[in-house]
Amino acid sequence: MIELKEISKKFGNTQAVKQVSFNVAREETLVLLGTSGCGKTTTLKMINRLIEPDAGQILINNENIIDQDPDVLRTGIGYVMQNIGLFPHYTIAENIALVPKLLKWDKAKIISRTQELIQKLHLPESTLTMYPHELSGGQQQRVGLARALITDPSVLLMDEPFGALDNVTRTSIQKEFKALEELKRKTVVMVTHDVLEAFELGDRICLMDKGAVVQIGTPKELLYRPTNDFAMRFLAGQKLALEFKVINIQDIWTYLPEETVHHHGSVTADLSIWEAMELLRNKGNSELYVAGADKTIKSIDFEQLTKGFNQYQNLQLHE
Repeated sequence: MIELKEISKKFGNTQAVKQVSFNVAREETLVLLGTSGCGKTTTLKMINRLIEPDAGQILINNENIIDQDPDVLRTGIGYVMQNIGLFPHYTIAENIALVPKLLKWDKAKIISRTQELIQKLHLPESTLTMYPHELSGGQQQRVGLARALITDPSVLLMDEPFGALDNVTRTSIQKEFKALEELKRKTVVMVTHDVLEAFELGDRICLMDKGAVVQIGTPKELLYRPTNDFAMRFLAGQKLALEFKVINIQDIWTYLPEETVHHHGSVTADLSIWEAMELLRNKGNSELYVAGADKTIKSIDFEQLTKGFNQYQNLQLHE
């Protein structure tokens, strides 16, 4: 869907991006992760030509973006930024309708699509007549997402989209983002410096340092197969929390008790270890009924879950 071929960019004497290459598959979420100044936002902005590369090629659907009119290119790409960028003197409805009006959509279509999106994003209809300053940070971020999604673009670029939010709001919106059906049909490239966010939302992660790609891979590949010392050190401080997030019950299925049970209220085995622990702890459950990929149901308690997780961990370390 998106292909970057040896993209480079210099600002004065500073080499911001050095020969960056990667592919993003259709309907995949690729997260550009790294410290401030590593070149991730510059890389993102070159995909919709907000910044022009000095060298290299960028293709979307096998078409070189340099051959396209920048304004036409951008109307086909959703863009969400950290500071949201809502126009303060426009109502929420007017902010969401900006691009459809440029594309000369009829009024009924704009209203219908706007209402569809605010329902999906859990915004009350009354917010449409309000102004940005009247909304909370979380509500404003949802409006920014609605504005990026309204024309149903196939590509969505997100630059630190949840960076300005407090931790509680951020966690809640990340969960909504992950569950939003609308986004599962999009090819998403997202920038963050937050390691947990990258592991929570990315199908694959592109770790960058000093303008170059250090490693690209799935969250598990970055955790268990780091390519060098930088990749290993970058994740070291949060490794255990990341493992809880990326390992799911299906991964540890063979280490769980063999006996199967019959129970109707089971959860699926794609639940992460973290989510399973939360269910066991928060709901006061002494055991959890889990349906595996083979349709069998196992009953597991906290001790069995922890033991299975540790066995899986040890296997990864010794492979």
